[in-house]
Amino acid sequence: MIDDGTEAKASIAAQPQVARHVLIDICFHWLVAMSALILLATGFLPIIGIKFAWVTIHWVSGILLAGLVLLHIVRAWFWQNMSSMFFGFEDIREIRGIRERPADVSNTERIKPNKYLPAQKLMHHGVTILVIVTIITGCLMMVKIDTPWWQRDLYWLSAENWGFVYVAHGFAALFLLSVVMIHIYFALRPEKIAYLRSMISTKVAPQEIFREHDSGMRVLEKREPIDGE
Repeated sequence: MIDDGTEAKASIAAQPQVARHVLIDICFHWLVAMSALILLATGFLPIIGIKFAWVTIHWVSGILLAGLVLLHIVRAWFWQNMSSMFFGFEDIREIRGIRERPADVSNTERIKPNKYLPAQKLMHHGVTILVIVTIITGCLMMVKIDTPWWQRDLYWLSAENWGFVYVAHGFAALFLLSVVMIHIYFALRPEKIAYLRSMISTKVAPQEIFREHDSGMRVLEKREPIDGE
């Protein structure tokens, strides 16, 4: 007999809305999004012929992004459960389970992740690598511009080494642009709109989030969830 999960669905629907994110994380997300979009716009628009004074806007936004990433690392290390974002064997097992799940097994019987889907974890890791590469190479490139703290030095690195820096920065920016486009596309899809709503209002309806996540998931207002709670 196939369990249609009617009782489970009724129980979930009766629950209050789940707080998926806390306010500080939502502010961080949108500040990072704003700084990343400004960086991408000021980096690529002049290339396609839209000319404006972009250099100062670009490096100021880059410093903002670097500061936000540093604060995020500190917060994740000391106040959050970093292991909840790590991609591991449980995620591989879940992916294999989805691929090998028989057609007669209901959605309520399959293994579900806690807060983050495997795809979300992989995207987070990919964005992390790209952002770190752009920040490091961007900081190196700031040596070649005048700032309130130093005068530019065009010969701080050799021409060959500057070439490596430019290539790494350019490729990381291109890949980051692609990832941002993919992220926006999936965030606007009807079946994923609950994630976008939770990133605006902090909360999401249980019947929406528990289709893909463990119904035992609870996101507390002062602390991120730990597996098993």
